[in-house]
Amino acid sequence: MPSNCRARRAAGRVGWTVGGGIVARGHLLAMLLLLTACTAEPAAEEPAPAAPTPTFTAPTLVGKVVPPQDVLTVVRDVIDGRTVEFVDGTRVRIALLAEPKECFAKSALDFAKSTLLATSVRYTVLTLGEVNLELEDGTDYAVLAVQRGALRPEGVDGGPLIAAQEEAKVGKRGLWGPPCEGSDTPKPTTTTTTPPPPPPTTTTPPPPPRPAKACSVSYRITGQWQGGFQASVIVRNTGTEKVTNWSLLWSFSNGESVQSAWDASVRQYSSLVSATNTSYNQQIASGGSVQFGFNGNARSGARPPTAFVLNNVKCAIE
Repeated sequence: MPSNCRARRAAGRVGWTVGGGIVARGHLLAMLLLLTACTAEPAAEEPAPAAPTPTFTAPTLVGKVVPPQDVLTVVRDVIDGRTVEFVDGTRVRIALLAEPKECFAKSALDFAKSTLLATSVRYTVLTLGEVNLELEDGTDYAVLAVQRGALRPEGVDGGPLIAAQEEAKVGKRGLWGPPCEGSDTPKPTTTTTTPPPPPPTTTTPPPPPRPAKACSVSYRITGQWQGGFQASVIVRNTGTEKVTNWSLLWSFSNGESVQSAWDASVRQYSSLVSATNTSYNQQIASGGSVQFGFNGNARSGARPPTAFVLNNVKCAIE
C-alpha cells in the first residue's frame, strides 16, 4: 500500500471520536471517500519486452585443398603406356586410357618412351595418382596415343578419344593392325609347310649381324675454373641404321648445371640433362658422329657422367 494512503487511514482512525463523542455525519462521509480512493490502487505496469539478443556465429576457417592445375614438369621414367614418373619421383597414371594388354603392351611402352621420356609436359591432377597430361605444345597425350593406335580409351563413350580410336581403326594403326588386329592377344597365323633347305656346303657359320641400334659417347672436360667448367661431347652412331632427330640423356652427379651450349639444344631438370639436335645436325649416319659443347657451373669441380642414353638406347662410353 502506498505510504500516503497509510497516513490517511491512520488519520481517519484518530478522527472517529473526539473526546469520546460520535463523529459528525459530514466527517464520516469524508473518511469513506478517503478510504475508497486509497483502495483503488493503480494496476501494476507490464514489464517491457526484452530486446532480442543478436545471434553471433563464430567465424570458421574451411581449408579447401585445390589439386595442382597446369603444372610444368619433366618425365623421368615411363613405366608403361599410361603410367609415368616425374622428375621429382611422383608416379601417376594418365586418365581415360585403358591398361595395355598382352598383344600391344610393348608397342604401347615404346610409343610412350619415344613421346614422353625426358620431355617437358604439363599435367592437371584429377584424383589421387591420376592426371590429364599434355605435351609442351598443348597436345593431349591420351588423344595422341589413341590416335596412333598405341592404346585404347577407357571410361568415355564420345568426344575426341572415341574419334581418335575410329581414326586409328580405319587406318589400321598400331594395335588395330597386325598382329593384334584389335584383339588383346595376337591372331594365329597360318603357315605353309615347306621342305627343309639342303645342308650347307660349308660348316663355317655366317658372321653375326651388327646391331641395328648402337652408339658410343666421348665426354671430355676441356677446361675448369673456379665455379665453372667447359665440356665437349661426341656422339657416334655405331649401328647399321642412321639416327634421325636424336636426343642424348645423362645425369650429373656433383651438382653441375649447364649454363650455355652450342651445336645442340640443352635442357636441364634437376640433375637430368637432355641434349637434342639443332636444325643442321638432325641425322647421324651409320658410322658417323655429331659433336657439341657447353659451359657449365660447378661449385666443387665437374665430374664426367657415368651413363648416356641416345634415343632410348644405352651407349658405350669412350
